[in-house]
Amino acid sequence: MIAAVEAGGVSIPKLGIGTYMLTGDTCVEAVAGGLRAGYRHVDTAEMYGNEAEVGAGIRASGLPREDVFVTSKVWHEHLAEGALEAAAEASLARLGLDQLDLYLIHWPSRQVPLAEAIAGLCRVHERGMARAIGVSNFPAGMLREAIALADVPLAVNQVEYHPYLDQSELLRVVRAAGLGLTAYCPLARGEILGDPVVERIAEAHGVTPAAVALAWLIGQDGVIAIPKSRSVARLAENLRAVDVTLDPSERAEITALAQPSGRMVRPAFAPDFEAG
Repeated sequence: MIAAVEAGGVSIPKLGIGTYMLTGDTCVEAVAGGLRAGYRHVDTAEMYGNEAEVGAGIRASGLPREDVFVTSKVWHEHLAEGALEAAAEASLARLGLDQLDLYLIHWPSRQVPLAEAIAGLCRVHERGMARAIGVSNFPAGMLREAIALADVPLAVNQVEYHPYLDQSELLRVVRAAGLGLTAYCPLARGEILGDPVVERIAEAHGVTPAAVALAWLIGQDGVIAIPKSRSVARLAENLRAVDVTLDPSERAEITALAQPSGRMVRPAFAPDFEAG
């Protein structure tokens, strides 16, 4: 059984299927196979260009709609008044859904004032297009501002998070506000899989290094992880993370792997992640 984070009025499974760069039949099969294997949370975005395939995978899984938690995200170029709501409508049409479980601002915009973007996000919720709303890639200071601007509780901040990247400051803000933190790139783009510390702990538990890294994440209060894989077999292996209990010394060893240069995702339009 996958535990859940309660935030923003919804229950979010702590382990989900990431779909960035999954396209075509590969995406359909990964989503359908992952859901059949036991996942109940799927993450996509308009920018991924695969919402139609994600929707097809959900339907192919045979699971009732209410059993699958679906997250999508609006691109930072579509945050102006009216554009954000239109983007949400388009995402629903591509997914073939009447409602999203969670809708996020994918990246903050340097052109659209945050108050305008958050107002549009709240209207998506008010119109019933999403059960819950949140943000992604917001540094701590901007997150505090977004929380203050929103007239409905935000559910999560989705950010890069893995053992090589310390997110303790952001976690303090998230937890104080009652939000969850969704970790993307939870395996550090695969680099964590060859780490000697993680490999040793994985061997001791009889699981893969991926399962250990994911167990380290979802074992933290309020943290959700969305690993991606083209392989249904690999997705099933990653699910073993829910059965791994790391002892305090193992958790401390993995936490100590954080590096000042651990961030891997920093596009030109990214905000100042070091902003307080």
